Amino acid sequence: MRLLFITTYFLPDSAANAVIMTHLAEDLAGLGHQVTVLTSFPHYDRNRVPAEYRGKLWAWEGLGRLRVCRLRLYVPGRKNWIAGRLASYASWNLLSAAAGLLAPRPDIVFIPSPPLTNGLTGILINTIRRVPFVYNVQDIYPGIAVRLGIVKNERMVRALRSLEDFVYARAAAVSVISDGFKHNLTAKGVPPSKIEVIPNFADTGFIRPLPRFNRFSAAQGLDDRFVVLFAGNIGLSQGLETVLAAAERLRDRSAILFLIVGNGAAKPALLDLAAHLGLKNVTFHPFFPYQDVPLMYASSDVGLVPLRRGITEESVPSKVFSILAAARPLIASVDSGSDTWRLARDVGCGLCVPPEDPRALADAVLELSRNRELGLRMGEKGRAHVVEHFSRTPVALKYDRFFKNVSNGEA
Repeated sequence: MRLLFITTYFLPDSAANAVIMTHLAEDLAGLGHQVTVLTSFPHYDRNRVPAEYRGKLWAWEGLGRLRVCRLRLYVPGRKNWIAGRLASYASWNLLSAAAGLLAPRPDIVFIPSPPLTNGLTGILINTIRRVPFVYNVQDIYPGIAVRLGIVKNERMVRALRSLEDFVYARAAAVSVISDGFKHNLTAKGVPPSKIEVIPNFADTGFIRPLPRFNRFSAAQGLDDRFVVLFAGNIGLSQGLETVLAAAERLRDRSAILFLIVGNGAAKPALLDLAAHLGLKNVTFHPFFPYQDVPLMYASSDVGLVPLRRGITEESVPSKVFSILAAARPLIASVDSGSDTWRLARDVGCGLCVPPEDPRALADAVLELSRNRELGLRMGEKGRAHVVEHFSRTPVALKYDRFFKNVSNGEA
């Protein structure tokens, strides 16, 4: 089967979607599919396009069995500049749609979201080339933006929700990453038969249990600290102000260090807040090279999964599976009853605390710092669970069956 992936992010960008889409494309190619990828020039980690791509409109690359066409897009200077981000989306959608119309005709077009406007690219290709497109929902928009107060104008909210409904209606099928997402879509009128639940995954061969003390922990000065790690996009939905407030409560516990790794729209304000509070137990670092990710997780003692109150249903962090793959316990600051909350409870791989509750978060960190054996047991349970249910091979096989069903008109 000929598959065309149209995805904003792809390795070497370290965005969660980039890692997921790259490995999924590789695994489907390994199952015998012909996979072509349309993606952007790398830009996520440093918020700029590398020098070797500047002055180009596109660049073809080979990645194993994959054919990858990288496309130019506008990269705003600041991630928290809304107008710049919209311009970036527009440039990407225009070029990716044009490239999708010129590419060899596939059997299926596979398009992940966000941004929501990616769905318009799929609709255009479907309309002109009569190729079914599968819409993959990694985050539910505009739900998150509305709840976070990013989009407040009622006309804009209605327009975005109409666009969301339009994309769902025109997609041949919709894949979502959790049961919570499926409930969200069916409540909006999407037929259950059109929705396939296929979770994200971790590369359990790449991210794996490694010694706590290693060259990375030594280089970063982590050997004598109890390291509480947050790694990923530093956006508004994570509510990392709560993490800083918990760190303030633990500022006298010199052995405990909060390590925040990543970039995002909310990072400048967090840096200012940490400086204002005079927090010596919080360290910020940009994304590390991808090859260092396993050692980064190994150098931590617990992984953080924070989300703001009320948005857990519209966000299932991929970092959950990375933490578990590294055999580390997690502390999930999420709504009770959410998918992440149920996973931690049912598997016994971490502690759950209410969102936006610094006292509860600080208490959970203290509990695991005092009871290392508990953390080790949680990490072992999480690792076993993610290997069985959320590793690359079983997820790729689910997509393989799903795409064949869509191609045969059975979705």
